[in-house]
Amino acid sequence: MAKDDKFDMPAQMWAFADKSVEQAKTAFDTFVVAAQQAATAAQSQAMNAHSGARELGQLAMRYTERNIASSFDFAQKLMHAKDAAEVVALHSDYVNGQMATLTEQAKELSRQASKMGGPATAA
Repeated sequence: MAKDDKFDMPAQMWAFADKSVEQAKTAFDTFVVAAQQAATAAQSQAMNAHSGARELGQLAMRYTERNIASSFDFAQKLMHAKDAAEVVALHSDYVNGQMATLTEQAKELSRQASKMGGPATAA
């Protein structure tokens, strides 16, 4: 900093002021770098969460399509049933199969959801 004729300060005061400005600039630069790193990390986590949510949604849609197709298949079989005993047997098979399928689907959706939340909760 150049000494201005309007300010009559000792050289030590000018040196102190100059050093204070340099230290403030260094601290600010450090803050900006840390803020940029935090913003980048937050953006990366948000992108990962968005990607995971999209994958989870796609998996749920595939399961929904599969379950609806299974229901239509069941309806087709009912249309061709010969008697009440066959209807009961078809219904029993359908319900048992759906319960097993839904249980497995729920487990897989839970595994996928926990993968999504794992890194975010560790941070």
